[in-house]
Amino acid sequence: MDIRDLITIDNEILGGQTVFKGTRVPVESLFDHLEAGISLDDFLEDFPTVSKQQAIALLDWANRLLNTKNLDQLYAAVA
Repeated sequence: MDIRDLITIDNEILGGQTVFKGTRVPVESLFDHLEAGISLDDFLEDFPTVSKQQAIALLDWANRLLNTKNLDQLYAAVA
């Protein structure tokens, strides 16, 4: 899934925070939940507007980005 199908940034939605596309749920909330030991299923219960497919695809995208062997690609993605 293309990252543009997963997230959006709009100054009119939560002051420009990165959110799951079609929702008002900050992407940061997923990582905060997981960091706190809260399961993906519990995150999805807390934020029913986010689909399991969206959450898994975003985690997969983040995994691929952070595990790239091409540092220029990584730096470009976070610049």
